[in-house]
Order: sequence, then structure tokens, then C-alpha cells
Amino acid sequence: MSSTAILGCMWGDEAKAKIVDVLGANADIVVRFQGGSNAGHTIIIDNDKYILHMVPSGIVNPKIICVIAPGVVLNPFEMIDEMQGLKERGVDFSNRLLIDPRANLVLDLHKDLDCKSEQGTNGNKIGTTKRGIGPAYADAVARTGLKIYHLYDEVTLKSMLIQIYQSHDRNLTETELKEIVEELQVAAEYLKPYVKQTPYYLNEQIKAGKEIIFEGAQGSLLDITYGSYPYVTSSHTVSGGISIGCGVPPNKINKIIGVYKSYFTRVGEGPFPTELLDKTGDQIRTQGHEFGSTTGRPRRCGWFDAVASGYTAMLNGVDEMALTLLDVLTGVGDVKICTGYKYKDEIIKEFPAEVRILAEVEPVYEEMPGWEEDISSLTEFDALPQNAKNYIKRIEELLGIPATIISVGPDRKQTIFR
Repeated sequence: MSSTAILGCMWGDEAKAKIVDVLGANADIVVRFQGGSNAGHTIIIDNDKYILHMVPSGIVNPKIICVIAPGVVLNPFEMIDEMQGLKERGVDFSNRLLIDPRANLVLDLHKDLDCKSEQGTNGNKIGTTKRGIGPAYADAVARTGLKIYHLYDEVTLKSMLIQIYQSHDRNLTETELKEIVEELQVAAEYLKPYVKQTPYYLNEQIKAGKEIIFEGAQGSLLDITYGSYPYVTSSHTVSGGISIGCGVPPNKINKIIGVYKSYFTRVGEGPFPTELLDKTGDQIRTQGHEFGSTTGRPRRCGWFDAVASGYTAMLNGVDEMALTLLDVLTGVGDVKICTGYKYKDEIIKEFPAEVRILAEVEPVYEEMPGWEEDISSLTEFDALPQNAKNYIKRIEELLGIPATIISVGPDRKQTIFR
């Protein structure tokens, strides 16, 4: 038996889905344990691209069962649209998808609240995807949220909808309530074959010796507690969130693989110490096709930050590192790694708890020679240019974690294993 967590350890967009897909060749089950359709997971197989938001990344492997655990917030209409799009491309969902009845629902109301919050005048714009994720989690914590199982009891469904709308100072007419209930009941009927208590299922499969992958969404620096608050997501993206989101105890998770980009990116608002606002940043963005798969927004790009990376490695208990998009750094000239922050007259090695301090730090860099060689077709570590190997080894030294997987391109074949 082996259960492996694959977690993004930056501000998201670390190419987690590719690592899930590559390692999924030996997996039986892939589990989403948090987040919602704000995730954007891209998989490329022989130049065929799949962009997933709700469905776990294992779905493109026909032998894998995919699980949406209780910690996920699910928009039923977006879920169905995504499933139908995948079915049209030949993906079979028969006996391959499980959705826990405890998962909270994202309603159109939540999306509307999310948009209005981002357009507010309080000056505290977060840069969300406007998918309604934050308001849905907020309702769950306020104990007013609607869950999957509420869809199958019309009396409770109506009562809960009235309660949710009233909690946001909104009233529903009888006609509006009837329309929403009917729409949700249609979605409920579509999803009904997939609804199953997943904590029982997962613990049974672990006991049976199945290979399980826990797939993180977003990144550790966006964790609701440990991220750069308030510029964070609304769920626990760190390894501790797996047990909360899945109902699988911590001692059943055997290995934690942290996914790190070979450089840093961020979408949305919030401080970013190593951000490059110059032609090098533009070059990295262009070469890395750094545009959000959920929002389409250009990603902010910067140098690798070993302070932030060491922090997330500690939080997650990372055993091994998957270093992605190394090929993007080809031809950018000398490369830099941030090894500390200068704050006022002090060099600090800890990631600040306060976002105010994070916004004021200056990165302390180590500079290393870059490489010009095309590495996108290489499959052996020893075949990499020496400068690329030196760069990887220095990151390993700084984090104290081996890079066992190195991605040199978006396709599953463009992967080096050590």
C-alpha cells in the first residue's frame, strides 16, 4: 500500500496536474481534497491538452478512479459541463467518479457575492477567480451552506436556500425559488450515480493496498492559515488539509511530494518579493506560457525563492521535490535564487507571518550561470547542461530535499526521474 500527496508548494500553478498524471501510471485512485473550480489543472498528452477545474487529474487515465472528497466545494453546473466536455472527448466516467455527499455547493449567489466583493470600494482587492469559492466556504463555516445531500430532499433544499439568501440580506420570490430548486434537482439527478461516502471508501481502499494519490489544488502559500493572508484561497492547501478534507488519518499518508516551479509565479494580488518587472520577467512569462488556465490572466514571474520554498517544505513535511518547467529558464542568462530577505537592517531567513513585512522585504540573491542548450527532449539527469545540474543541486541544498522528478516540458514524456 502506498498513498502519496502531490502538493503545490508555491502560489499555485506549479504544474501539479502533470506530476499527478505522470505518477498516475501506477495509481488506482486520485483524490481532490480541497478547493473548487478555482483550480486550473492542465495535462498535455501527445499535444492533446486537457484543462480541468473540478474533475481530478487522474480522469484522463482510464484505469484510475477519481474522488471528490468532503473538503471540496462543488459547483454542480460547472461540474456537469466539465464532465460532458470530457465525455465528448472520449473520457469514460462509468464506475470512475465518486463525490462525497458532504461536499458543499457553490451557487450562482456565491459567484455574485465573489464578484461584488472584488469590485468593492474598501481597497482590499484579493484577486480571486470570481468562481464563488470564498463565499461558499464562508457559508460552510457559518453553518448555512448547502451540501450535496440536501439536493435529495426538496423540503430541506427549499428551506436551506431561503436561509442562505436571507443570511446575505437577499430575498427570493416564490418564482425564483422554484426555478433554482428545479435547476438544482436536474443537476442532482445527473450527479446521483456518483454520490458516495468517500471517507469509508478511501480507508477501505487503503486497507486493501490500493495506490492512492491526493491531489492538491492551489499552492501552500495560498493556504487560508499559513499563506500570505489575506491574499489567499479559502481552504487548507497544505498537507494537514488532506486529513480534514478526506477523512483519511495522517498516518495513512506515506509520502509527500512537493511541486516547485524552477522559478516563481503568482496570479492576483499580494506581495511577491522576487517578482521581475523587466524584460527577463517578460521572457519567462512568454517562454513559460504563463497565463492562468482558470482566469487567462498573465502570471507575475520572478526568481526562485528558497525562503518561501523552505517554509512550505517545512509546513508540508515534503519528502521529495518535483521541479517543474526547468526548460523555461533556457536562454534567460544568469539565474538567481533568493536565499534570504533583507528587512530594514536585518537579514531574515523566515517567511514573515505579516503580509505587511513581506511587502517590504528585499530579496538577497545568489547568482549562478545559466544555460543556452535546449533540454526539452532530455530524459536523463546526467544529460542536462552542467549549469542546469548545478542550479538543481543548489536548490536541493537550500531546501534539504532531493529533486526526484524534473520536468523539462509540458508533455508527460518530457520528464526526468532520478
